[in-house]
Amino acid sequence: MDGSKGIERSVNSMNVLDRFKLDGRRALITGGSKGLGETIATALAQAGADVVLVARNADQVESAAKKIASSTGRKALALAGDVTLAADVERIAASAAERLGPIDILVNNAGINIRGSITELKEEDFDAVLAVNLKAPWLMARALAPGMCERRWGRVINLGSILSVIAIAGRAPYASAKAGVLNLTKVMALEWAAQGVTANAICPGPFATEMNLPLLNDPAKYQAFLAKIPMGRWGELHELAGAALFLASDASSFVTGSALFVDGGWTAQ
Repeated sequence: MDGSKGIERSVNSMNVLDRFKLDGRRALITGGSKGLGETIATALAQAGADVVLVARNADQVESAAKKIASSTGRKALALAGDVTLAADVERIAASAAERLGPIDILVNNAGINIRGSITELKEEDFDAVLAVNLKAPWLMARALAPGMCERRWGRVINLGSILSVIAIAGRAPYASAKAGVLNLTKVMALEWAAQGVTANAICPGPFATEMNLPLLNDPAKYQAFLAKIPMGRWGELHELAGAALFLASDASSFVTGSALFVDGGWTAQ
C-alpha cells in the first residue's frame, strides 16, 4: 500500500472549516470585559467554545459575559480578580474548573500601558506595566498549562504587540514587557510541545482600544501613527478575531512558538 495515499486520504477526510470549530472546548480570556478581550471571547464562543471572562471590575465582566451568552448561546462565566496576584490566579483557575470544566484555551489578553520618557517614569509605573503584561501571563499559564499537558491538548495565546519587536520613544515599560512576552511564548512552546500544548503570540498594531485613546484623541499623534501603516488605517477589533480563532483551534495544530502580526504591514517595513 502506498503510505502517502493513506496520509492524503486522512488529511482530506475533514473539511477545513471543521478544523476551526471549538465545540466542547473551554476558553479563559483575561481582560475579557471589553475591547479586544471581549472581541476574542465572542469569536471563540461563536466557534462553539464555552468561555470564562476574567477582569478586575466585577460589574463590567458580568455584563460582558451576559452579552456573549445571549448572542452566542454558549456558556459564559464571569470571574473578577487580579491576574498579577498568584493567589487570585489560583482561585480563578480553580473556580473556572469547578463551575465550567477544565480549561483548554488560555488567552492572556489583560494589559496596561503607562507612557512617559525613561527619566520621567516612576518605579511603580514600570513595575505595574510589567506585572500586568508579562508576569500575569506567566502566572495564568503556570496555573492552567499543567492540566492541558495532562489532557494532551491545549492552546496558550499571549497578546504581544508590534512593540515586541520595534521600539517607540516613551514606551519603555510596555515595549520591555511585550518583548518579554514574545520570548516567554517561545519558552512555553518548547516546554509543552511534546504534550500537545501549543503557545503562540498575537502581535497587534494600532487598534482603536481604550488603551490607545491618548493617541486617538490627539490628531498629530494619530496621523504620525497612520503614516507608519502601509494599509493607511488603524485596525478594527474584528480583524483580530480570526487570528485568535486560528491559534485556538485544530487549524493551527502544527504552529507553536510563533508570533502572528496583525498590524497593517507596519513591521514589514
